[in-house]
Amino acid sequence: MHSTDPAGDEAGGRGNRAMTGPRLRGRDREISAARAALDVARGGRGACVVVEGTAGVGKSRFLAELDGMARRSGYDVVSVRADELDQYAAGAALQSALQPSDGSHRAPAAADDQRLLLLDSIADALEERAQRAPVAVLVDDAQWADPATLFVLRTLPGRLAAARILWVLAVRSDAERPILARVREDLERLGARWLTLGPLPQRELQHIASDVLGATPSPGLARLLRGVAGNPFLAIELVRGFADSDVAGMEPGETGVSRDGIPVSFRRGVAARIDRLPDDAVHLLQIGSVLGREFDLGTAARMMGRQVGSLLSGVDTALNAGLLSGDGPRLAFRHDLTRQAVHDNLPLAVRTALHREAADSLRGTGARPAEVAWHVVMSGGPVDDQAVTTLTTAVRDMSSSAPDAAADLARRIAGLLPRHDPRRIALLTDAVEYLGRTRRLHEALELVDATTSAGLEPAQEARLRLAAAEIHQAAGDDAAAMTHLETALDLPGLPSDLRVRLLKTKATGHVYLGDIAAAERTGTGLVEASHGSDDPAVVVSALIFQSQTCFYRGRLARALELAEEATRRAGTVPVALYLRPPRIAALWLATVLTDTDRIAETERTLREGQREAEALGLGWSLPHWHAARACALLEQGALDDAAVEAEASLAVAGELEITLPDPQSRAVLALVELRRGDLAKAKVHLAAAPTGAHTQRYGPWVSLARACLADAEGDAGASAVALAECFGTGEPACLLVLTPSHWPTVVRTALRGEHPALAEAVCGALLDLTAEDGSRHITGAVRAHVDGLLHHDAGALESAVAAYRNTGRPLALAAACEDLAELMARTGQAAAAIPYLEEASRLTSASGADRDQGRIRERLRQLGVRSVLARTDTAGPWGWQDLTESERNLVPLVAEGLTNRAVADRLYVSVHTVNTHMKHIFTKLGINSRVELTRLAIERGIDRDG
Repeated sequence: MHSTDPAGDEAGGRGNRAMTGPRLRGRDREISAARAALDVARGGRGACVVVEGTAGVGKSRFLAELDGMARRSGYDVVSVRADELDQYAAGAALQSALQPSDGSHRAPAAADDQRLLLLDSIADALEERAQRAPVAVLVDDAQWADPATLFVLRTLPGRLAAARILWVLAVRSDAERPILARVREDLERLGARWLTLGPLPQRELQHIASDVLGATPSPGLARLLRGVAGNPFLAIELVRGFADSDVAGMEPGETGVSRDGIPVSFRRGVAARIDRLPDDAVHLLQIGSVLGREFDLGTAARMMGRQVGSLLSGVDTALNAGLLSGDGPRLAFRHDLTRQAVHDNLPLAVRTALHREAADSLRGTGARPAEVAWHVVMSGGPVDDQAVTTLTTAVRDMSSSAPDAAADLARRIAGLLPRHDPRRIALLTDAVEYLGRTRRLHEALELVDATTSAGLEPAQEARLRLAAAEIHQAAGDDAAAMTHLETALDLPGLPSDLRVRLLKTKATGHVYLGDIAAAERTGTGLVEASHGSDDPAVVVSALIFQSQTCFYRGRLARALELAEEATRRAGTVPVALYLRPPRIAALWLATVLTDTDRIAETERTLREGQREAEALGLGWSLPHWHAARACALLEQGALDDAAVEAEASLAVAGELEITLPDPQSRAVLALVELRRGDLAKAKVHLAAAPTGAHTQRYGPWVSLARACLADAEGDAGASAVALAECFGTGEPACLLVLTPSHWPTVVRTALRGEHPALAEAVCGALLDLTAEDGSRHITGAVRAHVDGLLHHDAGALESAVAAYRNTGRPLALAAACEDLAELMARTGQAAAAIPYLEEASRLTSASGADRDQGRIRERLRQLGVRSVLARTDTAGPWGWQDLTESERNLVPLVAEGLTNRAVADRLYVSVHTVNTHMKHIFTKLGINSRVELTRLAIERGIDRDG
C-alpha cells in the first residue's frame, strides 16, 4: 500500500489521481452524497462512506474527485492505495502515511500484540490533525489493504466519531477476502453510507468518448461502446484504441463477461494490442503482470535473464502504448484490469511457474516476506525449506498487528505441506495461538481437535494442547483448560522445558479454580527452580504465583510482600512482555492492595502500571487494568468513575476482541446501576455477562450482582440461592475474589433470604481470614460487621462503624451505619438510630448511590425525620447538571483545544477513560461532536478553572 500526494496520474499506479483525465460522468447522485458527508465532517461529526463497484467502474476516479472537493473545502487529505501484494504485509500503511517526517512518532514496542498501540498512534495523529482542519482519509482498493490497516478501518471510525474526520473506502464489490467481510459488518454497524457505482448509461459513455476524442464519437464507435457493459475504464480504453483495426472490427455483441468480471472483448483487445508489440515489450508485460500492478524493473530483468539496460526498448514501447506508467520509482500498469488481463491470458501452468520463480528471485534479494508470501500462495506449492522459512516470517510479522489474518495465512501455507510435515504442525499451532487472540475462539479450538486427531508426535500434541489450554484460560474456562493440560502431561517423552510450561499453566489454573492446595502441590519444585533462573520473567512469575497462593489462603500480609517484591523486580526489565494478566506484577499488586488497608495506594499503582503497559504496547492487558481500576473505585464508593472504567474495559476489549474481563466489568456496571436505582440497566449488563462453568474466576462477581438484583426486585430467597453456590463452602478464596465491602452483603442477603447456613459459612471464612491475617484493619472491620448482622449484636456493629471510618470505603461505612440503625430501631432505640441513618444518607449521596439514599430517607421519614433532599443540581439547559465531577473536569480542556490523548496526559488517566467520559458528556448534553461541546462551553463561560 502506498501513501499518496497531490501530484498523480488519473489512471496510473501512484499519486492521488488528480483530475487530469476525462471529467467524471454520470455520478451526480454519488457526488451529492459525498458532498453531504464532507459537510457533516466539517461540522464536527465523523462520517464514513464506502464506495463499492466492479473493477474499472470508476472508484479511483471518484476518489480523485472527492480528493479535490475535500482539498478545496479546506480538508487535510490522507490518501493511501493498496496493492494485491499488501494482503500479507505486516504493519499499517495508514500509520506510515500519518507519521511525521521529523521522526518524532512513537517507535513500535517489541510486543507480541501491538494492535492497541497501532490504534492509539493512528488515533492520536488523526485527532491532532482534526484539531487544525477537518481530515479526509481516503483508502483506495481497500479489498487488498494490509490486515493492520483493515483493523484500523474496522475500529477507529467508531472511536473517533466525535472528531472532524471523513473516512472513505473504495472496494471491489466482488471481493471475497474474509477479513474484508468483518470490515463490512463493523462499518455497517457504525452506520457507514454505502455508495454503489453501477454501470453507466449509454449516453454517459458517449459523453466520455467525446471527452477523450475532443469530438462526437462516430456511429460505429457508439455501437461498440455498448459492448463494455457500462464500464467507464473499458470505454476509455476502447476509444483510445479505436484506430486499431482489431478493435474497430470488434462486434458490438461481444459482451460476454468472464468469471472474474472482465469482459471477454476486453481480454481479446488487450491480447491483440500486445501481439503487435515487439517481443521485448511482450515479455516485459507478461513478467510484470506476474510481479504485480507495480513492479521493479531489476526484478523483471533477473527473471528474464537479462540486464536492465537491454530492456529499455521494451519499456519505451510499453510506455508509448499506454499500457505502463513510469511516473513513480517503479513501473506500473495503467490500470489493474490491464495487468489482470495480461496475467490471465498466460496459460495456468506458466502463471504458477512464474509466480514460483518470482518468489525465489524476490527472496534472494531480501524483498518483503509479504511479497514473497503472495507469490508462493499464487504458485499453489509445493514449497521448499527456504520458502517455508520466509512464509513463517511473514506470518509472525503480521501476527502482532493482525493475528486473525496471520492465522489465515498460516493455515493456507500449512495446506501446501504434507499432512505429517512437522512444519505444517508448527504453522497450525501458531494459527491456534493467533486465533486465540481474537473472537474466533471456537475456530481455534476446532483446529486443535482436528489436528490432534491426526496422530501427532507427543511433543507436537502437547504444544497444541498447551495453546488450547491458554485459550480456555484467557476465555475464563479454566476447567476445560485443565482437561487439555492433564492430557498433555500424560504424554510420554516431553522435553523438560515444555513440561515445565505445562505444569506452570496447570498450577495457575488451580489458582483460578480456587483449589489452592492443588496449586501448591503442582507448584512443588517449580517455585524453587524458578528462583534459580537467570530469566527475570521466570522469577517474577514465581513470586506472583507464591503471592497468589498466599492471598487465597488468607495470608494477605505475606501476599502483599511477595507482590511488592515481584513489582520491584519487574520494574528493572520489561518482563511484562512475557506475562499474562493477572500475572503482570503491578496488576496483581493492585488486586492485593484493594483488599487491604492500603487501598489508597491502588490508584497510583494502577496508573503507573497501565501507562507503562501502554508505552510497551501491551494492548491485550489494558482491559484488565481498567477492570481492576473499576473494582477499586467501586470499593472506594466512586460509582460514576467505576462505571466509566468498566465501560472502558469493555470498549478496549471489544476493539481487541478480548473476552476475559467482560464478566467482571459487566458485574461492576450492574452493581453501580443497582446502587443508582436503574434496575433495567442492571438487567441489561447481567444479560450480557457470561454464565456457567467458564466464569469461575469472576463467577463470584456475577453471582453477587445477580443476587443483588433479585434482592432489589423483592425475591430474597432467589438472591440467597444465587450466592450459595459460590460462597457456601466457607473457603476464604471465594470471598477474596470480591473486595471486602461486599462480604457483609453476602451475609445480609443470606439472612434476608432465610439461608442461615450460607451466613454461617461466610462468617467461618472470615474467622479463618482474621486468624491468618489479624493485623489487617479492614478484615477486622468486616468481621465485626458480619458478626453484628449474624448475631444481632449492636456492639459489634458499633465497632464496625468505628473501624470503617479509617478504611476509605464510604459505602461500607454507610451500610454498617444503616445496619446498626435498623437494629437500634427494632430494639426501641429510634433516637439513637437517627444520627447513623443521617450519616449513611450523606455518604450514599456523595457516592451517587441514589437508590440506597432513597431507602435511607424513607426510613428516616418513618422515624419522624425530614431528611435532606437527594443530590440535585439546579436544572439548566443541555443537561449540564447531569455531568459528573470527572466529566466536568474534561470540558474546559476540550474547549482549550486539547486532544483526548493530551487530556489523558493532563489528568493522568488512560485515553480510553477519556474516550468513555466524552461519550457520556455527548449523551448527557445531546450533542455529537467536540465542536459542539466547545461552543457550549464558551457560551457558558467555562474556562480552565471551570
